Amino acid sequence: PEETQHPLGAARAQVHENYIIAQTATGMVIVDQHAAHERLVYERLKRQMAETGIKAQALLIPEIVELSASDASRLLEIADDLTALGLTIEPFGGHAIAVRETPAILGNVSAAALLRDVLDELADLGQSQSLQSKMEAILSRMACHGSIRSGRQMRAEEMNALLREMEATPHSGQCNHGRPTYVELKLHDIERLFGRR
Repeated sequence: PEETQHPLGAARAQVHENYIIAQTATGMVIVDQHAAHERLVYERLKRQMAETGIKAQALLIPEIVELSASDASRLLEIADDLTALGLTIEPFGGHAIAVRETPAILGNVSAAALLRDVLDELADLGQSQSLQSKMEAILSRMACHGSIRSGRQMRAEEMNALLREMEATPHSGQCNHGRPTYVELKLHDIERLFGRR
């Protein structure tokens, strides 16, 4: 069929609610749906940031997050940079932070979890990284929140849409952490596994 002529083929099944099996013209591809989608969301966020700025969605009721004094201070120091990433925060008395907006691309996301991930990323990077590097690392963490979760069942149309978007997105063969998002098995390799060659 013509679907299998696409580089990543046509989705045939989902196994363990995490891996997409696709048939290609020359074999098959196994895709890690979470890793692949996380990379796609990250690339969308980077593109949005470069072109128009990351679109934010206002929370109807700001989410109040209690933090340590040092964590609250670290976040408030980079509040303007976070706003550029679609994450708008402000002090809320004591060591609390009010989250007023989150990146729209992430959909319904836990603001508290997002802030903790930003703090983790800042701690991992330390002072040695440039602000640009820090912002890209934070975008990478944010992408995880907006991606299809492992364990989520997907319909065939969703799986095929993911494959087509991967084909159209640079660097989609690797997740944000450097691991492959898919592996390809050529038909002759499969036949060799079964002693046919």
